[in-house]
Amino acid sequence: MKKTHGISAFTQLMLAAAAVFVVGIAGSYATADDNTPTAHSDSVGAAISDTDITAKVKLKLAGEKGLKGSDISVTTTNAVVTLTGTAASSDAKDEAERLTKEVKGVKDVDDELKTPSSSETGAKTKAVASDVKHEVSDSWITTKVKSELLADSLTKGFDIKVVTTKGVVVLSGKLPNEDAVKRSKEIAEKVDGVKSVNTKDLVVSNA
Repeated sequence: MKKTHGISAFTQLMLAAAAVFVVGIAGSYATADDNTPTAHSDSVGAAISDTDITAKVKLKLAGEKGLKGSDISVTTTNAVVTLTGTAASSDAKDEAERLTKEVKGVKDVDDELKTPSSSETGAKTKAVASDVKHEVSDSWITTKVKSELLADSLTKGFDIKVVTTKGVVVLSGKLPNEDAVKRSKEIAEKVDGVKSVNTKDLVVSNA
């Protein structure tokens, strides 16, 4: 009976030691699992997705004839695509943004494309428009002044030349008297758009 009890005690001791050993191993695995960088895995997945989107956008833009002459760089962060570089025109800029939005997976587009000569072209267009406005305005003033002179009793029937440059009217020709000269100036000054009137080339002739 003593031997039996001795074996039982020894067996119990071995089982207890084995249990501690197993628990220690389990604890080691648990610690290893706690340190697994799950967030890193997610970020890698996102990066791969962004890379895929960038590749698809570049491929789509490269095949468009409307973007010929454009130099467009594409970067993607969390499915938001940023377009940088230059577009051949404002239409090309809009086209690039539209095509990018069509790519599967794209959440939004940050279009930072520049048109190379947009500022210069805008300035030139504005200058040309201004010049045209002056030309149209001057032409209208000249016509209006001539018609008013022909309708007035003192100046009608006389050959008065009218030249307008940026709102400045120059009258030249021959008139019968000073009153007609004065009247010509008054008529021209009343026309809309006229800044000043020069009558030094109007000559009084009694002949």
